[in-house]
Amino acid sequence: QVQLVESGGGLVQAGMALRLSCVVSGMTASDRTLAWYRASPGQQREWVADIDSGRSTNYLDSVKGRFTISRDNAKNTVYLHMNNLKPEDTAVYYCCIPFWNAWGQGTQVTVSS
Repeated sequence: QVQLVESGGGLVQAGMALRLSCVVSGMTASDRTLAWYRASPGQQREWVADIDSGRSTNYLDSVKGRFTISRDNAKNTVYLHMNNLKPEDTAVYYCCIPFWNAWGQGTQVTVSS
């Protein structure tokens, strides 16, 4: 049974950076696309970024140039490096393996102005 566990969230001021991690266990995810989503209070979960097995990446327009998704297949881990954080980035961030519809429990990111 695949499990995803996120970590790295926290409370930061605007302009600061965070790195989120998501460790996958139970399955080898090296040949799967990995993704990050986020959900703000009262809003639907939205896709943020993804990275495929060839390390090609895609980003939500509002995070382009600030966020970087990466993966370490040896550690079965996907990362989301978030720079120049803004208050509107405040959300619970979830990692996901879309092919398996597998989700983590989420990690809270709060950005104060």
